Order: sequence, then structure tokens, then C-alpha cells
Amino acid sequence: MSFKIAIIGAGSVGFTKKLFTDILCVPEFSDIEFALTDLSEHNLQMIKAILDRIVEANKLPTRVTATTDRRKALEGARYVISCVRVGGLEAYADDIRIPLKYGIDQCVGDTICAGGILYGQRNIPVILDFCKDILEVAEPGAKFLNYANPMAMNTWAAIEYGKVDTVGLCHGVQHGAEQIAEVLGAKSHSELDYVCSGINHQTWFIDLRLNGRKIGKDELVAAFEAHPVYSQQEKLRIDVLKRFGVYSTESNGHLSEYLPWYRKRPDEITRWIDMSDWIHGETGGYLRYSTETRNWFETEYPQFLEAASKPLDVSKRSNEHASHILEALETNRVYRGHFNVKNAGIITNLPQDAIIESPGFVDRFGINMASGITLPEACAATCMASTNVQRMSVHAAVTGDIDLLKLAVLHDPLVGAVSTPEEVWQMVDEMVVAQARWLPQYADAVPAAKERLSKSMVKTRDWAGAARRKVRSIEELRAEKTALKQAG
Repeated sequence: MSFKIAIIGAGSVGFTKKLFTDILCVPEFSDIEFALTDLSEHNLQMIKAILDRIVEANKLPTRVTATTDRRKALEGARYVISCVRVGGLEAYADDIRIPLKYGIDQCVGDTICAGGILYGQRNIPVILDFCKDILEVAEPGAKFLNYANPMAMNTWAAIEYGKVDTVGLCHGVQHGAEQIAEVLGAKSHSELDYVCSGINHQTWFIDLRLNGRKIGKDELVAAFEAHPVYSQQEKLRIDVLKRFGVYSTESNGHLSEYLPWYRKRPDEITRWIDMSDWIHGETGGYLRYSTETRNWFETEYPQFLEAASKPLDVSKRSNEHASHILEALETNRVYRGHFNVKNAGIITNLPQDAIIESPGFVDRFGINMASGITLPEACAATCMASTNVQRMSVHAAVTGDIDLLKLAVLHDPLVGAVSTPEEVWQMVDEMVVAQARWLPQYADAVPAAKERLSKSMVKTRDWAGAARRKVRSIEELRAEKTALKQAG
């Protein structure tokens, strides 16, 4: 087989390498072309060198090109994969820093909440540019695989406004299933069967079977509470399981900021999170992790390049959906996964226009979703609140309507639990002004926002959050890595 895959945001070096090696684990795909594109020439050259080394070490005919000219990369592509972060870590820092001034403490801030909504405002105009290019220069009928957050908003915009065949992909379901298999004592993950459904990052394990035996709420609660690690790291998630009756796919930190109950007061935050790793609820945890990872990669690049000389190990193919979807579409080997698509009746008690995440099967005929799923009422209510925020956020991003943007933020569950309308209005003005270079649709609204900020009487505070950690230096990271090796 010979076809072209374009990866936008290929400067996300580690993730691009994972996608690349996964795809090359499919024997029929050795003779394809990867076209990498990114705004950063520096990052492009780093990842291209790594991928070229992999191709050379494995004596493959695979072709790898890299260009900052996105349309050139997309020309003739059958598949387009996006893993972009518009504004990079600079804009992301504002997504965390500014809401803290108004008492909003986020762990990740990339899905909803104040940070996720502004992230969507930056991404959606760019996503629509991608869609325009795909329709104009990619292979007719090209499929767009979106990995970029905010997943639901980006996918919603690409489908509703970009008019491109789009599927959103995430790995939260797989990670949640791995936890469940572990606490239930499964010998391998294959012993666990499940149906997971909802919206991205608020997906629920509504049916669990271990070796064919149905697993109920009480058994699952007992298994998690008995686990020596997860009982501490996933306290909030276990509490939601007890109250809702089903387990959420998302980490303690992710789930905490999608709900109005657990991060509304500093003492409540520290009660429910765990500081053993950022993903369990640390204030700005993913921002710190991302910053450290970038710094570490820049410093340790020669080692990453050297590691690329090793032979491909098919047994280490990851559970990221992309390679499995492409394999099913091209070879007709059926793949079952959980995908983000427009609802249109798939989940009976969520809106038709919502972007949902639910089970589907892929073969040569495309992605075929299992329809007629009904969520437990509490799960549907929680998903509905986020869906309404996502809808307003998408429409605001497309139209540049700052008033609608403020209403979207106002209706966010955690923001609404913490902030007054006056605070929300000022916070959004401040975020739009701070990120104006990445928000072209709001250019006409920025002068008035600046004027309002100059006259505002709303008080803010200088607050680092309830559980903030400093970014570690390369020396500190190296020392910790050495200590772990010695301990292991």
C-alpha cells in the first residue's frame, strides 16, 4: 500500500514518534509517506531526524518529509492527524494564571473550565483553516483525525463548520480500563470487556464484564478502596463512583475540574487530590509537567536520537487509536474502539448535535458507531452541563462574539461554583486581552475589553492555588531519575 499521512503539529515530538512507530507496526504500511508540518522549524528538524533514524535502522521504504508550509504537507494526503497546541505553553500559562486571580483552581485546564474554553477559542479558527486546506488540496474524502484538545470543541467545529470527515481520538478510556482490570485482579487486560459512553473526558463505564461476569458498583468500589495506590490517588474518582454508580474514564485531576463540587474551596481541593503525581489534582499540574518535559527533551535530545536506532518492536505498539483505525480502513481487519463523533442518536439522552465519545467498529466501510445507548441519569446530567458550555464556546469562537464567550464561561460548572458574574466578565476580558495575538476573531472586541479593564472595580488576588508546585530544573529532574534507578 502507498498513501500519504500528514501530521499537523508534528513538533509534539514524543507523541509524533509514538504515532509514527505505531503505524509502521502495520506490515502493509511500510511504503507510505509521512508529511510533517509545524510552525517550529526547530522542532520539525528534531522530529524528522528521529523518524529518519527509525526508517534507516529498520531498512524501510517509508518516506518522511517536513515543512512549515501546511498546504504543501496536506497535498494529496489521505489522512490528516492534528496534535496542535495553539499558543504553546505561553498561552497555556495564562489559561492557568489568570483564572487563579479569580479563585478558579484548575489541574489541567484543556477541556472546559476557563482555561479549556479559551484554549478552544485559540484552536478553533486554526482547525477551520486546516479543514479548508483539507477540502482544497488533500485526497478527496480525506479523513481528519483530531487528537488536539479541547477534543469535543475542536471536533465539533471541524464537523459543523469545517465540513470535513472528522473523528476525535483520546486515550482516556483505555487508561481507565487498565485501572479497572488491575484492581479486579485480571491477569491481562483482555479479560475485561466494557462499554464506555459519554463525552470526551466525561465518559462512563456503564457496562463491565470480567471474563464474561458482570461487575457491579459495590464490587468495583470495594476493589478500588482495597487498592494500596488508587485508593489514595483516585479519592475523588472513587467518591463519584459511589454516588453515580459508575466509574469515570478520567483521572482524579481531570475529573475534579469538570464538576462544581470538589475544587470550589482550597480546603476541599487538598482533601480530594493526591500530590504523588500531577495528574491526581495538582494546581496547574499539566502545565508544570509539559514545561519540564519540553526542557528535558531539549537537553536530552541526543539520547532520544540514539534510541531511535533500535529495531521496531511490534509488541510495543501502543493502544492509541490512530494506527488501528488506519489499519481497519485500509485492510478490513475490524477494530473496536471508542471515538468522538457527532451524536445523531448514538446516545439517546444527550443532544443530537453534541460531540460524544462512545463505542464503534471500524472496517473498510468506515467508523460504525453502536447506537441507542442510554446513560445513567446523573452521568447524562453532568455531560449535558459540559455540552451546553461546549456548544456556546464553539459558536463564540466561530463568530468572535465576546458576550457569548462570557456566557459560556459563566455556565461552566466549576467557574459557576467559584466566581460571580462580575468576576467572570472581567476575567474573560483579561484573558482575551492577554491572548489577543492568538484570537483574531476577537480583534474588534479587544479595545473595548481594555477600556473596561482600566475602569474595573472587581478585586482579584495574587494566588498560586491550593496545591501548586514549582517547575523543576533539568538538574533536579536528572537527580530524581538517577535516584529512581538506584532505588529500582
